[in-house]
Formats: sequence, structure tokens, C-alpha cells
Amino acid sequence: MGIRLQGPAPISRRRFLKTGSLAAGAFAGRLSGRNAWGAETTIAPLAEFSYGDVLISSDLPESQLMNTHAVLMELSEDSLLKPFRQMSGMPAPGEDLGGWYQYNPDYDYRTGFDTGFAPACTFGQWVSALARVFAITGDQATRDKVLRLNQLYAQTITDDFYTKNRFPAYTYDKLLLGLLDSHTYVKDPAALSILEQTTNTALPHLPGHAVEHDVPWRTDKPKDDASWTWDESYTMPENLFLAYQRGAGRRYYDLGLQYLDDETWFDPLSRNENVLKGRHAYSYVNSLSSAMMAYLVAGSEKHLHAAKNAFAMLQEQSYATGGWGPDEALRAPDSNDVFDSLTNTHHSFETPCGSYAHFKLTRYLLRVTRDSRYGDSMERVMYNTVLGAKPLQSDGENFYYADYNFDGKRVYKQARWACCSGTLPQVAADYQINAYFRGPQAVYVNLYVPSTLRWAENGASLSITQESNYPYEDHVTFTVTSSMPTELTLHFRIPAWAEGSSISVNGFRKTGISVPGKFAAIRREWKTGDRIELELPLKMRLEMIDARHAETVALLQGPLVLMAVKQDQDGPLPKVTRAELLAAKRMSQREWRVDSASGPMTMLSFTSLGERPYTTYLKVS
Repeated sequence: MGIRLQGPAPISRRRFLKTGSLAAGAFAGRLSGRNAWGAETTIAPLAEFSYGDVLISSDLPESQLMNTHAVLMELSEDSLLKPFRQMSGMPAPGEDLGGWYQYNPDYDYRTGFDTGFAPACTFGQWVSALARVFAITGDQATRDKVLRLNQLYAQTITDDFYTKNRFPAYTYDKLLLGLLDSHTYVKDPAALSILEQTTNTALPHLPGHAVEHDVPWRTDKPKDDASWTWDESYTMPENLFLAYQRGAGRRYYDLGLQYLDDETWFDPLSRNENVLKGRHAYSYVNSLSSAMMAYLVAGSEKHLHAAKNAFAMLQEQSYATGGWGPDEALRAPDSNDVFDSLTNTHHSFETPCGSYAHFKLTRYLLRVTRDSRYGDSMERVMYNTVLGAKPLQSDGENFYYADYNFDGKRVYKQARWACCSGTLPQVAADYQINAYFRGPQAVYVNLYVPSTLRWAENGASLSITQESNYPYEDHVTFTVTSSMPTELTLHFRIPAWAEGSSISVNGFRKTGISVPGKFAAIRREWKTGDRIELELPLKMRLEMIDARHAETVALLQGPLVLMAVKQDQDGPLPKVTRAELLAAKRMSQREWRVDSASGPMTMLSFTSLGERPYTTYLKVS
């Protein structure tokens, strides 16, 4: 969700169809991209492993999962249900959570984005996150909480909840996913029937088609209150298609088609027309996952091309960290906006929400294309943004924006229980499914993070244990365990920056397979004790903010952006040369020093900054 604080004027209203319920046949032309785009994509998408197949033992992902899970488990069920009950006219015991989550009938966004902005908006995300944690851990108390929350929520489903809600589509979309994850991972026997009840109640209060951000569509709401135009119906198809895929019924497939934002978004993107300028960053990047599901479920090549083209456009306006969307707005191509953001805003990247959208999109694209560069992008965002988010607090304090200003600092958002408090727990669970993917008699290693993968292949029980101090050290080791010798192909992502990388199996080096920007493939009969060693040279390099400002650069080692610690937040930038940056010396495992004419400068990754002021970019002479 989030609020676009600055950016171009809203895009003009599209011409909408008069009816909100269209037969699936009306969309035949919208999915004709298979013919329009020529050859179909014939390669089968890679599969995700389940949450419980992967155990991550790296300190930062593990602590983030434990933190967010503990906060959600401690939340009072009466407090969680309170806005639903209040808006439905039911008795509502318990304390208000406050912040965005609380219901406030007198809310006015012009007085500040805090209490009552988006009541109950994160409930579905929290249920989803808890269901995923149960899939990872098997913790019965977590399952019990999900079952209770769903039953209590089912008692509150009324029209009034949607008529009083600024975000009926957004909230429905999150409830939809929470119930789907409850059905899939918790095996809640009532989840799909509660979903049907939710859908039947919500649909009359939704627009019937994708309505763009900032476009009025509710005639009974105040025209001078822009917050009633900030709903995100254009993100819904992903989870509607997912509902169909998981057995909720054909109506969800039809609804997914109905809410695809084609005319002004996916259609021009599929033609490689850049229409990103001015759009709300997180939600429109999130909507690209709907395009990917239109491809995976409905076979639409047009939507696959739209997502691929949009991602390439997004990369052109991204920071070195992989983040994007300063002040929550996407930018025009070849503009100075991203460079200007280094001085005119501290709201550089909506970190948990943006990372959630980015991870989903790159996961879809990698699975469909098997292009390792999508894994590179996922890795960059993980290590440089969301793993450095400050912990979620039990009172709703949440980390929202990463700050890439020349005077940067890691701070909590003022508003409690904002949208990022909903996505961070989901992100923390999803590290498990980002690390490895599965093909026919094949495993793709995507993330280099200490972990163990367990799965079955051709009657054998196998595991791969990954050990490393990556991305601080360049050596990664994998050990295979198998109940019997098994032939399969292991694929290892070789990052595009990893010149000079190498792979050895049982001490013997494999030549000619380690190509930067590709997956290295090793097919053989694997048995217990087999050992794979991967070397990914972590060389220093500089990346400029854009071609027009080549003197403004970030220092990277491997996937890590190294940020310069400042003596005080408002102090001057140190004077430094390119050569001095590239000669950075390692002082400890997670600290470097740059010696410049103006004095020594400490360089740290985003996850190691703590409360110290910093700058992501430096101006070099």
C-alpha cells in the first residue's frame, strides 16, 4: 500500500466497461498473445519447493523470521478482530492496536497518516505469514492461532466492513491470500467456505474491473478526500488466479481475467512501451505478478512479455541496492529523478513491501525463463534492503523506508502497523522458497545462504546442506546426503559480477561450466558424502547512479553495497577518488576502510549499520 508523497500528476482515467461482471469469453482477445507473440514458451516452469523442505540457518533471515513470528503470536485475537467487529456493528472487546490497523470513523488523511488510515488491512497478510511459518516449523500453537482467527473472522463478514473501508479491494486481496494459505499449509477445513463467504460479500463493493491508483470510482465518497482513490484493485488477479489454481473454483479464474489492468498497463508494456512514470511504485510492481500468473494459469504470452519488459524498465531506474521508487513513485526513463532523490527525499525504497513484490516477481520470472540474472536481482535486494530492516516491534513500530539520501539513517516509520508490518512477516517466511527451485531431475541453487534442502527424487531421500559466510566470504560448500545413488542435475547460479568463479566436485575442478550470468550445471550420480565447492570472487567495483552523473557512485563487493559511515548525519561528504574506493581494505569480516586524502572512512553493509548515519553514494573526483 503506502502513500505516494511526491511525483507527477495522476494518470488520466481510462475508459471503463459499464458492467462489473463479464463472461470469461469476453477476454479471449486479451489472451491472444500466444499468436501475436509468435513462438510459445515451450520450457516448463521450474517448481517451488515447499516451505518445509528448506531450513535456513543463517543468522539474519532466521532472526527476522523469529522476530516477526513472535510479534504476531503475541497479538490479542480480540484486538486483531476489533476493527472488523466495529465496522460491522458488533460488540468489540479488547484494546485497539492503534496506528493504521485501528478503525477510526473520523479519520482524515489531511491531518496525518496514522490512526485509522487502513483498518484491518494487514490481517490477511498476518494469517498468511502464520500459515507459512507453520509449514516451516510444524508448530501446533501457530496452527491453532490461524484456525481460531479464521473462525472469529468468519463471524464478522458483513457489507458494512467494505462500505466503510477506503481499501476494499486491497483488504479483500489480503484476506483472500490468508485464507488460501490457511487452506494450503494449515489444512483449515473451513478456509475455502470462509473464502466464498468473503468473496460473495466483497464483490458488490469492488469496482468490477481494474481501477488505476488516484482514479475516483466510488460516487458516494467525498470528492475532496483523495484517500478514497488509493485502493489497489489492479493487484488482485495474482491471488484470484492462485485461488483457482488451489481449487477454490472457476469463478476465481474468471475474476482474475476481469481485473487484469490491460488497456493502460499490460498492453503497452507488452509492446515495450515505458508507461511507468508516476505510478505508485510498490503496488504497480506488485501487479506484475498478476501478469505472471496470467501467463502461468491462462497461458498469456502477452502478459509474460509485459512482466519481462517492465522488469527491465524497473532495473534502469533502480539504485545499486536493487531498491526502486523514491517517494513511492516510479519514474520516467532517462530522467534525473533517482539522482535528485539523493538530496530531496529520505523515502528511497518502501523496503518490506517493495522487497515482497520484487521477490515474487523475480521468483516467477526465474522459474519461467531459468535466467539466473533474476536470481542476481533477488539476491541484491535481499542483502542490501530487507535483511537490514529494523525489527518489527510489539507496539506496531515498523521499518518502512530505506534511506539512500547523502544524509541517510535507518529509522522506524512514525505510523504504527503500516502496510510494511504485513509484508515483512511474509518476506521472512519466503526466504525458504527463494533459495532453491526444482526441475525434472534437477535442483537449481538460487541463493547462497546457510541452509539445508530435503526432498525426494526417484524413490531416494536426498538432502543438500549449504555452508558459507557468503556474501562476506567467497567460498560456498555443499554436502550431499542420499538414501541411494541418484542421477540428477544440480544447477548453481553464477552471478553476473563473479568473474573467475570456479566449481569443484570432490576436490576435482569442473572446467568450462562456470559462466557469469548463467547457471552452472553438473549432472552425475550423486551419493552420500559428495561435496561441491563453489568460489565466487568478491571483487570491488563501482556502480554509478546513472550515466548522466557518472561521478556519483556506490561501492560494491559481490552483491553487497558498502555504505560510508558519516561522523554526523548532516556532515559533509568525504572527498574520495575511484582508486581509493576500489582499494578499500578489509578490517574485519563485516567492516572495510577506505583511506582517502580527507581521512579514513568506515564502510559497512546495510545490515551492519545499526544507528550510524551513512551515505549509500559518494561523489568521486
